Amino acid sequence: MTANATDGARALEAAIPHFRFFELEVLRTRRLGRSFLRITFGGAYLTDFRSGGYDQSLSLFLPPAGREHTVLPSTGEDTWFGAWRAMPDGERPVMRSYTVREQRRTAAGVDEVDIDFVLHGTSSPASSWAGRAVTGRRIMAIGPAVAENKSVRFQPPAATDAILMYADETALPAAAAILDRLPEGTSVRAWFEVPHEDDRLYLPTSADADITWVVRDPGAGRERTDRLLEALRAAGAPAAEAPYVWIAGESATIRAVRRHFVQDCGIDRRAVSFTGYWRLGASEEELLAEAYAGRAPSEDPTVKL
Repeated sequence: MTANATDGARALEAAIPHFRFFELEVLRTRRLGRSFLRITFGGAYLTDFRSGGYDQSLSLFLPPAGREHTVLPSTGEDTWFGAWRAMPDGERPVMRSYTVREQRRTAAGVDEVDIDFVLHGTSSPASSWAGRAVTGRRIMAIGPAVAENKSVRFQPPAATDAILMYADETALPAAAAILDRLPEGTSVRAWFEVPHEDDRLYLPTSADADITWVVRDPGAGRERTDRLLEALRAAGAPAAEAPYVWIAGESATIRAVRRHFVQDCGIDRRAVSFTGYWRLGASEEELLAEAYAGRAPSEDPTVKL
């Protein structure tokens, strides 16, 4: 390839959007624990899906109650958001962010994507849909079309000599996907919080991982943070020169955990990646309303991924 051709190919590659719409078809479901359900999706569009691994996120559009498949009035880059928001409340698909647990190509040449859902009754639209998902149901998603994309937040510096992790049940699929990709010998200290004893999942990894499971008391409120911090403090500061911290889960808990690692353990705040997946006392719809307040339909559709 000539220099001019190389430059042209790079320019074309840069012009390809990082995210696009995909249609996902339910292939099968599998219960992982009391609170976790894995749904495996397939479909012809997945040949263009490019997960960057680790905590790769995507946005799912789940059909409203009584509808089998997701229907969107537009999937155009500049028009989808306004068209989706303009749909009547009873017809608008529910948009939720999830983690790609795994993407693979089977021996038969079929592309599959696993997404793990947390089940907590029918009060949550996502939990309600996942609990009744059956083979053949189709939903829409905004997902990655290139592996190097901004929705992979796990980005440890090259000099990192230890990984510290915290996740509650909503972030456990992301944490599991990270562990699954870490190279052999990576030093990991992790605290994972789950609602029930049988939610302590088997998490395969080649890393040298020391995992502490924190099983939450039924009905625990904000005092759950104090219990978690006790477990973190009992472990002491990490014996590492350049640790990297990845934490995700309930917003207030995440702030407290981040404060612990930065202030109590003396870790450089720039080496701490943190994401609030939800907020205690606020519904998913309230959080979405806050997120979209004042946002114009023409803005980048991937900013919330």
